[in-house]
Amino acid sequence: MPYISQFGIYKIDINQGNYLSQDMVDKLKEGQTKQQVRLVLGTPLITSVFRDDRWDYMYEYRKDGRVQIHRQFTVYFKGDALARWEGDEMPKSVQELNRTAATRALPDDPYGEDAGFIGKVIDWFKRIGDPSAAPTP
Repeated sequence: MPYISQFGIYKIDINQGNYLSQDMVDKLKEGQTKQQVRLVLGTPLITSVFRDDRWDYMYEYRKDGRVQIHRQFTVYFKGDALARWEGDEMPKSVQELNRTAATRALPDDPYGEDAGFIGKVIDWFKRIGDPSAAPTP
């Protein structure tokens, strides 16, 4: 079913949870203490008093009220030492993601990837003034 926007109702983009990159995961080594893991990955989003040997790191990104990205990563301890970890595939390093985002940005496109309703109306008026302009998809 196609997604119909909320006709002008603005919903903010929400980043929630622990953003982990592959660089951070690569720094993990079996036997590290809980403090060392906390320094590498940050404070976990979910800890349980009943399961002190497991930390859950979750990340979710919502755009226009819809979940775009959802990742989960879990580390397991035996005593105070890191035993193993598992989870979703993590993105590249933060620096690499920033470089990729900068190259994808189009300087002549003021609306970004999605012009929205108002942007499409403005483009339509521009095309009326310039019949040689190509229509926007």
